[in-house]
Amino acid sequence: MRSELIHKIFSTPASQQDALILEVFQYQYENNPVYKRFCDSINRRPAQVRTKEEIPFLPIRFFKSHSIKTGNFQEEEWFESSGTTGTINSRHFVRSLDLYRESFTRCFNKFYGDASEWCILGLLPSYLERQHSSLVVMVEELIRQSAHPESGFYLYDQEKLKETLLRLHTTRQKVLLFGVTFALLDFAEAYSFPLPGVTIMETGGMKGRREEITRAALHERLAASFPGAAIHSEYGMTELLSQAYCGDNGRFFCPVWMQIMLREEDDPLSLLPSPVLHPVFEGKAGVINIIDLANLDSCAFIATDDMGKCYRDGGFEVLGRVDNSDIRGCSLLTV
Repeated sequence: MRSELIHKIFSTPASQQDALILEVFQYQYENNPVYKRFCDSINRRPAQVRTKEEIPFLPIRFFKSHSIKTGNFQEEEWFESSGTTGTINSRHFVRSLDLYRESFTRCFNKFYGDASEWCILGLLPSYLERQHSSLVVMVEELIRQSAHPESGFYLYDQEKLKETLLRLHTTRQKVLLFGVTFALLDFAEAYSFPLPGVTIMETGGMKGRREEITRAALHERLAASFPGAAIHSEYGMTELLSQAYCGDNGRFFCPVWMQIMLREEDDPLSLLPSPVLHPVFEGKAGVINIIDLANLDSCAFIATDDMGKCYRDGGFEVLGRVDNSDIRGCSLLTV
């Protein structure tokens, strides 16, 4: 059953996703004890669920207090949120890293092409200094797939990073720089030079080292320091095995096996209508629910603590954290 579902996750076209989503819900209800208890507690059993809109979304904080597993397995790896001092971190138990690699590789290929076309650099100092970071695993694998001799990680050696970027610029090589927010801002304050042909991918993350700023302000600062560079964003988290990417238009887009739905802030079980079917709801703010079918071995239906807006073109914006929710070490910027 599991292997069949994995095949379907990455081969089912968008027009048939709803049926697959219901199939994954049934599978997780039957094989995930924590999720089953949650569904039963709100009286949302499979008999009461006929559409994806009726599927219960597990509050993301359960990853802090429970072992969220679909099936009985010994995890190959577990990912842990970065958190800040005094916080309880989330843990995501990963049955197989192969599933995670397939998800992020297919997603990257969809939005950016094959990694072998790029020189990939990682400016992720705080993440490299700890274990169990899903972001480091992803970037490390993309660096391997890139196979470019200059691809690699950087800790705090800003001068070496500058020299590498300038050297690559002279070769007209496509460059993708993944960077945690505070490190990118440190780099932008230390240096300023044109970077045409370079894409800077900010992944969020202040870790208490700087005051939070808006995503728009961050992009403005990076664009001012590095004229010509494309400034993009990645939306991912410890509790997910898929990512959404944001290009120049300020909206994130998902792979087909990942969907964004919004719920009412004052009623966690009430979803906002989709703007694709109900255009009047385009741009209305709500709290983000995520369907990530790559989370087959944990929970594919996550109620986050992030505010957002959805649009008719399938894109979405992230507005920041819900008031009074836990602050993550990799918290998203507000806008």
